[in-house]
Amino acid sequence: MVRLSRFDGSEFYINAELIESVEMTPDTVVSLTNGKKLVVRESAEEVVSRIVDYRRKSTGDRLLVSNCAGPLVPAADS
Repeated sequence: MVRLSRFDGSEFYINAELIESVEMTPDTVVSLTNGKKLVVRESAEEVVSRIVDYRRKSTGDRLLVSNCAGPLVPAADS
């Protein structure tokens, strides 16, 4: 789960696995896989950073990289 904030200052947690995209329009809009869109206070960079932190914790701190064709995936061992 990732903690985010509404513009009124209230906080909520969202399942990071449901996040499909994050964009700045100029407000940060988080689009979910179910079609919902949420406007949040955090910058797009901060939202992505929190998603990466969540995924690192949930995969045992292994490095995650984007495969450019889908979600973040664990990096191959060197």
